[in-house]
Amino acid sequence: MTRAPQTGRQTTVDPLNNRAHIAAGLKAFFVLAELWKLNNEQARVLLGRPSERTFYNWKSGKVSGAPRDTMSRIGYLLGIHRALRTLFANPENVYGWISRNNDDFNGQAPLQRMLAGDVTDLAFVRQYLDALRGGWV
Repeated sequence: MTRAPQTGRQTTVDPLNNRAHIAAGLKAFFVLAELWKLNNEQARVLLGRPSERTFYNWKSGKVSGAPRDTMSRIGYLLGIHRALRTLFANPENVYGWISRNNDDFNGQAPLQRMLAGDVTDLAFVRQYLDALRGGWV
């Protein structure tokens, strides 16, 4: 908790609404987008379709804030990346898995599921990988 200077009241700091946290999350996302070989439109969809201006500001490091939805999406995407790093030792698999067709995704690549655009699509891929890591699939 931090103290609000004018009133002396204690307030909680929302880590998802903290500029440094947002900037770090976006920076990590753009590194991951490059490793996954996403184009800008795919990256925008995964971030929740921010305006082009906002997207390019974020990409260049000009971050004044981000919606909670965007930060949730980044959390899922980084969790997907972490799960892939746990499941695979080979970087080709870590970074290529999302683009490969997969029978468990009706023959589509997991990226296609994620590009449907809803945050639940990201959650589905994350849960799928978490199940693989835990042996539930």
